[in-house]
Amino acid sequence: MTADHREKTVVVIGAGIAGIATAIRLAVKGLNVSVYEANSYPGGKLTEFVSSGFRFDAGPSLFTMPQYVDELFRLAGKQPSDYFRYKKLDTVCRYFYEDGTRLTAWADPEKLADEIALNTRDTRESVTRFLKKSREIYDITHHIFLEKSLHRLGSYLNRQTLQSVLRFGQIDAFRTMNQANASHFHDSKTRRFFNRYATYNGSNPYQAPATLNIIPHLEQHFGAYFPEGGMHAITSALVRLAEELGVEFHYQSRVDEILYNHGEVKGVRVNEAMIPASSVISNMDVWFTYRKLLKGIQLPERILNQERSSSALIFYWGIKGTFKELDLHNIFFSEDYEKEFSAIWKKKSIDIDPTIYLNISSKFREEDAPKGSENWFVMINVPANEGQDWDSLIAEARMNIIKKLSRMLKRDIAPLIAVEEILDPRQIESRTSSYQGSLYGTSSNGRFAAFLRHPNFIRAIKGLYFAGGSVHPGGGIPLALLSAKIIDDNF
Repeated sequence: MTADHREKTVVVIGAGIAGIATAIRLAVKGLNVSVYEANSYPGGKLTEFVSSGFRFDAGPSLFTMPQYVDELFRLAGKQPSDYFRYKKLDTVCRYFYEDGTRLTAWADPEKLADEIALNTRDTRESVTRFLKKSREIYDITHHIFLEKSLHRLGSYLNRQTLQSVLRFGQIDAFRTMNQANASHFHDSKTRRFFNRYATYNGSNPYQAPATLNIIPHLEQHFGAYFPEGGMHAITSALVRLAEELGVEFHYQSRVDEILYNHGEVKGVRVNEAMIPASSVISNMDVWFTYRKLLKGIQLPERILNQERSSSALIFYWGIKGTFKELDLHNIFFSEDYEKEFSAIWKKKSIDIDPTIYLNISSKFREEDAPKGSENWFVMINVPANEGQDWDSLIAEARMNIIKKLSRMLKRDIAPLIAVEEILDPRQIESRTSSYQGSLYGTSSNGRFAAFLRHPNFIRAIKGLYFAGGSVHPGGGIPLALLSAKIIDDNF
């Protein structure tokens, strides 16, 4: 391969959502892009499987900020709806409390405020004020924190950034999320409702800064959506687009080493073969990228030793029966939310009364389950894998989840489970190279932790970039897609 050809060749390590998005963006620039994926399928956590007639999205189940997906098609001169369609949800989620209270999180902010006022001791005005504050945090931070590199001087040399810096005190970084929410709301039901948003990036609302109260605005203002075909349709559509742009995907091709010399990327090693490249983008967890792929380099120990985000324990249940009271997204709250998070973060264990997230895609896509049945994605937040006795923890959690759902739905769940698959932190780590099975890289439990993630590049090695949930700006589909945008802007 000639040097001129190598200068236009890019290797992406990992076909997670950020890796695919980066490949698309660089292919649009006219570069020759190849993606090397250890698994036999694309998507990373954003994949699917079928068991006995039940289809399950294996990982992420909430779709917000679809504009970041649409943007990839438009960059390529394509019409997004020719590849990928989605429906906006009128009901974002249904919430269930032990005392029988049921609360609908309407997409319409006015209806949401009325709903909370009707079902709790808080007022609609308190909800309106809270959402206004959430928007204020977004307005101050999004264009610098979410959409640009924090590690390049050019990001700060404009009026918009200066205005954000001058308003820094307004992003509420010096209180915890729970402290801020307790100042807004009297009722523990409402506080739990808004504290739950900390779990969207794997953090603890009793430690994480109130800056994370930006998240309700992202959901309420931009909306929540259901993709036709389920969440995996996002992966399928983007892979199709990438392939049309000439991106080559190599599956079951584990990258063993990133090759560099004299501070410059030279390519990667795959199964003893050297693949030349002028640039390499690692969509692999930054912890594994350094520990496994980069040899002879000084490790950024401070970043690699940061506290990891929480993980998940997921039961995929094929349920023989239907539940009219349930929707696409459902939450069954713990009575003592602080105790639950203490178990996760201090004891590195699972509380006996965990908050349960229940997703049922067959509510919107009937073919995801046999007639008269539902496909239940049942998830609880759990600690990252640090060698716990997971077999015992899983058995106990399963029993507690079934008891809780049966009690709160007033129907015995156990005999309805016709199909069961389980995903735990150990498998999340082994299947997706997410260190300790963490879902979002590092946690945001420190006051400025969200601002201290690994950059999307490394100054020591020219041509090496980092994408995905373990680096800036963070985990989850929208932020992973934005990591690809940041690389594109600085490529």
